[in-house]
Amino acid sequence: MTAPVTEEEKMSGMWRKTAIVAAAQLLLGAISAHATNIAWVHANAAAQSEQRVKAGFDAWLKSSGKDWNVSVLDSGGSGERTASNLQDAASRGVDAIIITMADLRASRAALDAAVAAKIPIVTVDSGYVPGVLADITTNNWAMSADVSPYLLNELGGKGNIIFLRMAEHHGTRKRGDVMATILKEYPDIKVLAEHNIKYTAFFEDTTSTMQDYASRFGDQINAVWAPWDEPAQASINALKAAGLSNVKVIGIDGHPSAIAEVCKPDGMMIATVSQPFEKMGAQAGEWIEDIVVKKEDPAKVIPSKTVYLDAPLVTKQNCKDFLPK
Repeated sequence: MTAPVTEEEKMSGMWRKTAIVAAAQLLLGAISAHATNIAWVHANAAAQSEQRVKAGFDAWLKSSGKDWNVSVLDSGGSGERTASNLQDAASRGVDAIIITMADLRASRAALDAAVAAKIPIVTVDSGYVPGVLADITTNNWAMSADVSPYLLNELGGKGNIIFLRMAEHHGTRKRGDVMATILKEYPDIKVLAEHNIKYTAFFEDTTSTMQDYASRFGDQINAVWAPWDEPAQASINALKAAGLSNVKVIGIDGHPSAIAEVCKPDGMMIATVSQPFEKMGAQAGEWIEDIVVKKEDPAKVIPSKTVYLDAPLVTKQNCKDFLPK
């Protein structure tokens, strides 16, 4: 026969239950109070492409009701500063790191530090390197393979071009390499000049370079191949100022201003390639949510080390389909 429970024992049991409930509430409160901390490392925050990736990420945060702490570090186009910013993020023990459009060749030690600290890293259009979960990008070889022959064919396979390149970023380097290969099949196309754009001041450098070429070559210039939209626009500005408004210009990225330029019937920009930068930012956010917050296995979340998104060619024939709605 069980002895009756005394009032003292009842009170003791109630206290224990209350204490357990209170402790659980404190634990849940502590967990919810730990906001997800993200370090965003820009290669160059002045680039529209990086701004659009960040805007896509911010829109995803807002639409999904996330209250994450995001610290933004701008490397100003410097590979060394990218490494330094990555090292800083790792030393602060953030929950995840996003790197956009960076040349990571100088960041090996910083990447290793982040990996040692077990901090997930997702990159956007930076080229996959060991230590990164995945690089979200578009196929730079394919984009150049679309737009480069389009330009040369619009010239009728003959004429004189200015070839602007930029070797410091993997994507623009690949685009230029593809163009150089395609040029071998167009013997009647002459490269009047080739220039590697200084990324730390890309718009100013392109402008001054094209002003020089406009002065040197004048109406010999039939076309300009630019590795992305902003140098294409800088080229157009310089050529127009020199009275050379019949030059055909191409870019790559598909920024709204570039698409608007392509859509002008008499616009000098005849083509670009539409990259889904906003989708890249949203995708980075979704993966971090799954891996950092939900603790899912990265191998089950991310399909491959490099994830390519579609990037269609935009010309005067289809540009209206890509104008902002």
